[in-house]
Amino acid sequence: MSNDDNKQLKVFVEDLTAADDPDKREKAAQNLGETKNPEVIEPLIKALEDDNPQVRFAAAKSLGKIGEPAIKPLVKILKSDEGNIRRYATLALKDIKSDSVVDHLVEALTDEDWSVRKFASKALGVIGNEAAVEPLIETLTDEDWGVRVAAVKALGDIGDERGIDPIKKARRAATGDKEFKKACNKALKKI
Repeated sequence: MSNDDNKQLKVFVEDLTAADDPDKREKAAQNLGETKNPEVIEPLIKALEDDNPQVRFAAAKSLGKIGEPAIKPLVKILKSDEGNIRRYATLALKDIKSDSVVDHLVEALTDEDWSVRKFASKALGVIGNEAAVEPLIETLTDEDWGVRVAAVKALGDIGDERGIDPIKKARRAATGDKEFKKACNKALKKI
């Protein structure tokens, strides 16, 4: 890394932490992701707690771009008890698409925060590991509608035939819920 790159990195990190301007912090988070430099993981992890949702989202996306080196600190967050930040950690793990995080995401399917369960379901669908099929089937009966829809879509994305009967059963149970039935039908077509 050249001296100029180092200077630029410092500027991005300063913008991420010091700026009163959320747009500037968001841009800094995006730029740090483009560097794909593992040295910026820590400031990006801190940015997951930013007041501004766009900054948190940009930080999560950037951690996803950095990839494997970001897995450990993100998994640590998943195991912590800070509600909002767990959702963004799950989002970043989804973008990393590593089979090594499947167990952690499966664990997140039982999180008390519905949004963490929903993001974990989506992430498992994107990663596509068949180890997630049974836990996702269990998630079809989640009390939250959005979590159930995410689980159905994830099962469709994974494409494992074990999902067919449970999806049909969930579809039958969803009397009068056209949107959920539509999601079930789409997932079944994919399988």
